[in-house]
Amino acid sequence: MSKISSENQTEEQGPIETAGGTKETADYLDTEINIFKPQTPFMRDHLKIVWTSFIVWVVFVFGPVTATVLAPDVMTGTTVLGGYPLHYFLTALIAPFGALVLSAAYAYQRDRLDTKYGITHESQSTDPGTGVAADGGEE
Repeated sequence: MSKISSENQTEEQGPIETAGGTKETADYLDTEINIFKPQTPFMRDHLKIVWTSFIVWVVFVFGPVTATVLAPDVMTGTTVLGGYPLHYFLTALIAPFGALVLSAAYAYQRDRLDTKYGITHESQSTDPGTGVAADGGEE
């Protein structure tokens, strides 16, 4: 397969098969990228992981603060681990730990996605057109 570009795409080649197995024609050099409507199955699956991770991150970061604003007596009056207020415990210990867990979960999900679409992170081959691009299309 050839690189996906307006210079290399000809009428005889037809649609280019992406690593996800679907036939799609995508001219990545001349097409505007839209994160709300991605072009390839890989990009769609990757954005699901990114948006899910973002939502979990928002809950970890803003959850304790929002809970403290909504229920200050409960969050400041409850103590854990020898006298720390609950809002401090959640913000100082649970939020950073949650970020570490979220990072590990993202790396695991991304590795599964790369395996699903045949993307390897080995050194680049010198023969163009033999690998899979990072977006799930052919290089």
